[in-house]
Amino acid sequence: MALRSVAVFCGSSFGASPVYAEAARLTGRTLAERGIDVVYGGGHVGLMGTVADAALEAGGRVVGVIPRQLDDRELAHHGLSELHVVESMHARKQLMADLSDAFIALPGGAGTLEEIAEQWTWAQLTIHAKPSGFLDVDGFWAPMRTMLHTMVSEGFVRAEQSGIVSFSDDLGTLLDMLAAPPSWTDKWGAAAPETPQP
Repeated sequence: MALRSVAVFCGSSFGASPVYAEAARLTGRTLAERGIDVVYGGGHVGLMGTVADAALEAGGRVVGVIPRQLDDRELAHHGLSELHVVESMHARKQLMADLSDAFIALPGGAGTLEEIAEQWTWAQLTIHAKPSGFLDVDGFWAPMRTMLHTMVSEGFVRAEQSGIVSFSDDLGTLLDMLAAPPSWTDKWGAAAPETPQP
């Protein structure tokens, strides 16, 4: 499928290594150059702001979704193509899911992991049929890949569902993986339904 929009989950901090910001800039710029809208958490800080700024500088369209509580703390990026202020974190994730064809996690903390894990879960339950990917910057997500293998080997994730999530240290490769038609089954073995296109 052609990716028209991708949600990017990432840290609101920069992290300890400059490679994380470099990956964030590459992600924003590459998505813009491919004509793919960036959907993200709406902040101007950390890797979040870096992704947004890089996409905007490359002429891309960037849609932010931020809870009112964070907007009130003046953390919102007000130079975006579109900014949605919502009432809760749950509403943020729901709208980001609705606006996106796929999801990418860059390095980040608990919030980043929680956001990508929820979309992974929703695909597993066939709430939607949208894939998730981890951009494995400098081995950051290698433990997560190992954890997935453990989940499968210990019987908590069906092997047929492991294709919901992809891992790559190369952004172009990861985008190609996310653009492939869904091939996984749901938690009970039925084929994933096609996500309706607007």
